[in-house]
Amino acid sequence: MYCVKETFITEGVIKKSRFIGIVIPCQSESEATLHLSQLQQQYPDASHLVFAYRIKTEKGIMTRFHDAGEPSGTAGKPVFQHLAGKDLINLLCVVVRYFGGTKLGAGGLTRAYSNCARKVIEGCTISQYIEYSDIPYIIDYPQLQNFEYQLKKFDGIIIKQEFTENITLIIRIPKSNAKDFLDLFNGQYF
Repeated sequence: MYCVKETFITEGVIKKSRFIGIVIPCQSESEATLHLSQLQQQYPDASHLVFAYRIKTEKGIMTRFHDAGEPSGTAGKPVFQHLAGKDLINLLCVVVRYFGGTKLGAGGLTRAYSNCARKVIEGCTISQYIEYSDIPYIIDYPQLQNFEYQLKKFDGIIIKQEFTENITLIIRIPKSNAKDFLDLFNGQYF
């Protein structure tokens, strides 16, 4: 699975219709819905605001696409197919259309929305999706330097630390590395 790092926008004109492709990283369906509301306010006079998203949740990958008034299957589905075909998750892809007066027909619409989605995705910085775990941990002061060194080797970071008689930490580490890292320190986490 892959994800995008930042928002990316591209634009093109096909037979006088203006198409604006937008990709936005999202971590939840509610975040995708919020971005859609903001885009509807940003482009209030657009003829169509077509979208598709794929969001990884505890229950699996949640997907949705919408034709936004275009003939069924000619807009949202072609956009969605690019997301699924590239195995992209945690993103919203929107194609805003300003109708230019010339009808494109079903095939022309499908190609236009598909090409716009492809173009905006190609412009994004795509990286492999890494699932992280946040793990609480307690260590003694003499362990800190080695702990930080080993954590860095496993691509982890300390996201919170509290110094009392011991050091209480919350670390963030890729799930694929968590078990091996925890085994190094004999499971002194809580």
